[in-house]
Amino acid sequence: MSQIISRVLNAEKQSTPRGRKEILGVFVSGIQRRWSRERRRRKVGRAYDMALEIARVIPRGSEVLDVGCGNGFIAHHLSAMLGTSAVGIDLANSADAPIDYRRYDGAQFPVMDHSVDAVLLCYVLHHAQDVRVVLNEMRRVLRDGGLAVIYEDVPQSWWDRGVCWVHNRQWRGRSGPCTFRLESEWRILFNSFAFEIISERQLSRWRNLSHPVARSVYVLKIPRSRPAVAVLPTYFAVVS
Repeated sequence: MSQIISRVLNAEKQSTPRGRKEILGVFVSGIQRRWSRERRRRKVGRAYDMALEIARVIPRGSEVLDVGCGNGFIAHHLSAMLGTSAVGIDLANSADAPIDYRRYDGAQFPVMDHSVDAVLLCYVLHHAQDVRVVLNEMRRVLRDGGLAVIYEDVPQSWWDRGVCWVHNRQWRGRSGPCTFRLESEWRILFNSFAFEIISERQLSRWRNLSHPVARSVYVLKIPRSRPAVAVLPTYFAVVS
């Protein structure tokens, strides 16, 4: 900060248009740098809060796969909290956080069969163009008795449906149209893939002020006996 002030004072000594332009440039570049750092702090902080919440339901030492990991900071924090490795996969080429990141083709998870203890999907399933493919991949990669932690937007009111409509407009050109489901529809879908719902909790729509929509978090468990799956027909979207 002292360097910026010094540059501003030196620039003020110049009464030419060039000096005034330098003053403006110093302030603009300083604001941009600080805004960039603030955004990074908020991004890392939100990821830490979610990782802390998730670590309470996943046993320490569990190997975790974060599907649709985005910047990778949730997986990064979880690896430290659980004392083990966490793999992150997404459609992008890389993640910001230093994690074991792998490119995901949208179909098959790039990990071996029965190789992880927990799968994490943070607001990912509504982006899936065929949710059945994702749930089948979850069953494939989870070890017997493994857990799946799923966060989802659940439109309950006209306000929620409006927020989801805006979200769909923002993302359909990048990842395809979004499909949002009600809580009852998620339960039916999870049960149809023989997942046991061991926990379901509603979340406040105000936990993220930039995206105020009703949410739920589900903790699923795959039975050790792995019963056969009877796949249900495709579901209609609540908001598309």
